[in-house]
Amino acid sequence: MLLKRYSLITMGLVGLSFSLKAQVNPKEKLWQTLKTIQGNYVDSLTDETLVNAAIAGMMRELDPHSRYFSGVESAQMQEAMKGKFAGIGIQFLVEKDTAYITQVISGGPAEKAGLQAGDRIISIDNTPVTGTTNFEVMKKIRGEKGKPLTLVVRRRNNPADITKEIVRDVVADRSVKAAYMVNDSIGYISLRIFSETTRNEIDKAITDLQAKGMKSLILDLQGNGGGYVEAAIGVADEFLPKDKLVFYSVGRDKGKDYYYTGGFGRFMEGRLVVLIDQYTASASEILTGALQDWDRAAIVGRRSFGKGLMQRPVPVFDGSVLELTGARYYTPSGRSIQKPYHGSSYSDNVYTRLASGELTNEKVIHFPDSLKFTTLTGKRTVYGGGGIMPDRFIPLDTVEYNGWLQDVADHQLTGKITFDYLDTNRAKLLADYKDFKAFNQQYNVPDYLVQEVVGSAQAAGLPLLPGSKDRILPLLSLEIKGQLAAQLFAGNDYYLQVLNADNGSFKEAMRLLEQPALMNNLLKPAPVAKEKVKETRKAKKK
Repeated sequence: MLLKRYSLITMGLVGLSFSLKAQVNPKEKLWQTLKTIQGNYVDSLTDETLVNAAIAGMMRELDPHSRYFSGVESAQMQEAMKGKFAGIGIQFLVEKDTAYITQVISGGPAEKAGLQAGDRIISIDNTPVTGTTNFEVMKKIRGEKGKPLTLVVRRRNNPADITKEIVRDVVADRSVKAAYMVNDSIGYISLRIFSETTRNEIDKAITDLQAKGMKSLILDLQGNGGGYVEAAIGVADEFLPKDKLVFYSVGRDKGKDYYYTGGFGRFMEGRLVVLIDQYTASASEILTGALQDWDRAAIVGRRSFGKGLMQRPVPVFDGSVLELTGARYYTPSGRSIQKPYHGSSYSDNVYTRLASGELTNEKVIHFPDSLKFTTLTGKRTVYGGGGIMPDRFIPLDTVEYNGWLQDVADHQLTGKITFDYLDTNRAKLLADYKDFKAFNQQYNVPDYLVQEVVGSAQAAGLPLLPGSKDRILPLLSLEIKGQLAAQLFAGNDYYLQVLNADNGSFKEAMRLLEQPALMNNLLKPAPVAKEKVKETRKAKKK
């Protein structure tokens, strides 16, 4: 009977397959398939589950950047891109069932309520944080503006736990990660994303730095994965004169839309260096390509990711969103930013480039003449075909990119040990170093602290290989110092100031800005071959 039953089902499916083949309407075919799965699959599946799976499957057939977002996911994405959210203004770390406050944002609800860096969160709205993750704690803390939450915190040297009722308020989620003066004339700005608030943030950062004497600027787009295209146009407007083309897009109808600057920038004449790497993508590449094509900036680093597809959100009636690719980006000189996206190597961007040698040797990259373009003012040679090639290549420090350091970061081993050290020594460090400048110049991370991280990694199954110690241990020490600076003086500016001391692209940017002749030479047009000059003269005589 069992064999007979299955044979009947099989016969039914075979009959259905003939029926589907005969069916002309593809929509009806999809509907019949959905009902067949529901009627025959071993587990019960709802219409919503199957429809969502079908939509996701359709998206995979398009390109890597066309995506489907549920209503909840869409709302979270929009909140992130607006550059603000309702919370209490803290940064925290969850480790071994405890949430540690590492920073309290100045002027936020948490600071007004008296919370301090070093406090341990015991419970949120009477729910213990034991067994929760960073993401779960974040979801509990964020919420509706004006709605209170109750935190119970434990403070070092305090005999009793402290209960605080804090009213959520809008907290800025900055796109400017850091902005500071490197020396008396060179400023530095790091952008982590392009959001609704980016233009106002960078406008203020430039104004503040100019008030401190900035004449030249390093704009750091390393690791910036993009965001709002409008924000990229706004940032380009800071550096380019009025009516300069930033990029153009080409849609399915082959029509072109052009996007220009408005002429409201604050830094159109000072020397500018832009830092990029293999993670610099999308809106970051639009900005970088425009500045390179107009010979406005020297680009330093490694070839950018190569995402030149424009997505347009199309809302669905249930609140979900189809984010569909509707056009391709091109730089002012006509270069396509998008790299080929067929095959698994697209998502394995870094590993593929490491294997090819591209990240360590610029000579590995070869462009055909068909991808050759010229910049618009200096007539320098630049290349299309995917991503932006820098004017000055800086090889990836393969030891710095070592998997061990990344594993240690993923396991949050450095953060916990740094926090515990600072929790014990905060008062002494603040007494010994009156400000960040003194700390950065004089403080050395104790060797035992570095070894404690190494030991914790060993215990977690992450042994450090002896051959890589000479380079990795100084990098680990620098990471610890950066984390200490950020927590001690409350700011990402300080973290990056510490780490930039060992960043190859940053050091090259400083060299170019401190030696104008080098930068001028980098941005001047390539010399015309003598043979071509002779050909041109002959043509004129004719």
